Amino acid sequence: MRRRLAALLIVPALALTATACGSDDGKKDSADKADSSSSSPKAAAVPKAVDKADPMPEVSGAPGKQAKISLPKGDPSDKFVVHTLSQGDGPTVKKNDLVSMNFTGKVWKGAKDLGSTYGAKGGGEQMVTAGAEGQLPAFSQAVLGQKEGSRVLVVAPPAAGFGSQGNQQVGIKGTDTLVFALDVGKVIPKKAEGKQASIPSNLPQIQADKEEPATISIPKSDPPKDLVDKVLIQGKGDEVKKGQTVTMQYSGAAWKVNEGKQKAELFDSSWKSGQPFTTPIGAGRVIKGWDSGLVGKHVGDRVLLVIPPEQAYGKKAQGKTLPANSTLVFTVDVLAAH
Repeated sequence: MRRRLAALLIVPALALTATACGSDDGKKDSADKADSSSSSPKAAAVPKAVDKADPMPEVSGAPGKQAKISLPKGDPSDKFVVHTLSQGDGPTVKKNDLVSMNFTGKVWKGAKDLGSTYGAKGGGEQMVTAGAEGQLPAFSQAVLGQKEGSRVLVVAPPAAGFGSQGNQQVGIKGTDTLVFALDVGKVIPKKAEGKQASIPSNLPQIQADKEEPATISIPKSDPPKDLVDKVLIQGKGDEVKKGQTVTMQYSGAAWKVNEGKQKAELFDSSWKSGQPFTTPIGAGRVIKGWDSGLVGKHVGDRVLLVIPPEQAYGKKAQGKTLPANSTLVFTVDVLAAH
């Protein structure tokens, strides 16, 4: 499913963390600056995972570093294998937990290398919602029930991967079986936790007490001319530094002058996709207001961003919902940074 984003879209590492099923209306949103969507086959029944099958790949290397995957001779079974190679000592990952992970991957036939999230070109750790439908089962089902810090071998037939359509972005065919060495990271909160600070009446009012798109109410006044980056909930995590990759939940609306709606129409929200948004920050990969407003904040913060046109899209309209010279309003929960 394509996410309509007011920031420049980033192609995820290896394009493998995109949803495995869903639909796309085929229309390119004018707010999209790149397309991070992958082939999205129709949903198919995911086979039940088993611990072992014949034959089995071998994995070497220490957990927490890029693995080496050795593939056996012969064809793979049609089994969806989730085999714990080493068990971590952290809490158990439960259904719908948001968890970080790293992986190294190959295609069984031809031993095509899918690369790794480890290393300078890997793109860093990824986020997955455990047991969630619509996400790559090879990841979302594999982390479910594992302990933080575990290393897991995953053998995923097409039904546990990208289905019969494959993934053209990375050369995965609809008949390919995928093999991953997956390192389970930490379970992280899905939203900022804590009491939200009061907001001056001349700024948008934010209601975001549930795990769903926030409600943004726009005041009956002209927007501020300068960037607003007000911390609404103070997190306890590390400071977000320029160049880090940041994972966030956000909702966005346009400040429409004197409209005074109690509840503004959201033009975008990460909550609708079922997966937080991850992007480098402070590196020119998103609109300037995001770079300027989020660098220096902290993991766990909830931030109100009011972004003037010159730090957003300026004189360029972005479809019907974002006219030229739009001031943008976001509520952003900073979940992780690395």
